[in-house]
Amino acid sequence: MTAPSPPGPRPPGPRPLGPRALEGRRSVAGRVLALLNAFDATHRSLSLTALARRADLPLATAHRLVAVLTDWGALERDAAGAYHIGLRLWEVATLSPRGVGLREAALPFMEDLYEATHENVQLAVRDGLEVVYIERISGRSAVRVRSRVGGRWPLHATGVGLVLLAYGPHRLRERVCAGPLRRFTELTIRDPARLRSALAEVRRTGIAVSDRQITMDALSVAAPVRGPGGEVVASLSVVVPAAEGRAPGLIPAVRVAAHGISRTVAAAWGQAPVAEASGR
Repeated sequence: MTAPSPPGPRPPGPRPLGPRALEGRRSVAGRVLALLNAFDATHRSLSLTALARRADLPLATAHRLVAVLTDWGALERDAAGAYHIGLRLWEVATLSPRGVGLREAALPFMEDLYEATHENVQLAVRDGLEVVYIERISGRSAVRVRSRVGGRWPLHATGVGLVLLAYGPHRLRERVCAGPLRRFTELTIRDPARLRSALAEVRRTGIAVSDRQITMDALSVAAPVRGPGGEVVASLSVVVPAAEGRAPGLIPAVRVAAHGISRTVAAAWGQAPVAEASGR
């Protein structure tokens, strides 16, 4: 076996910063957020060492801040010494109008839509360049989906994402179309011109159909949920097997459910929603 060559000279430019130098450039709030951000769907339980590593913090700093977070209830420590997200964060999250409040307004209509289809019914909001699912109802016989409550997906590849992108700011659409557009299947939209055309169709009809963009066995039909001033605050979708060709028949039910949620949200927030110019 040939011995590896010695590393060449370092290219010109600033030397990479070590953990302590990086720590000095981050505020206390930034370090705390880095610790919380270390958790995700595949890292729900972390040791102190793992937390420090994933947050890119010195162990001593992580130990000090984790102790504060644990005392406050943002983190909890189990009998084995591992840390988990604490209930106090959930309590704070329930105060978000785009979270639990929106979910509570939507649930009766989502349940009706589920009873009519016995398929996956999902509610999502936009966060930056991604959708975040805040509620989902699914049955045993429903087609399997990869989304989950709290899960994130790119805007361009899902029905709910296409709705939120279509009704989002122009600069947002341009930023997403500038790419890169992540591919999940051979049918995922990756061409900017095609994406712009799809978004124009969503605005024209008030409905998005995402056909086999995430998996090859499922498609989703989505509609916008509007706030009091007519702004799109969320998106509702139903996900069904792609092979059954049910998309056209699902459109009226999804539209009616989304409109019902919009009226409930508008009533809770103070006024009737502005109707769409088209797609009703």
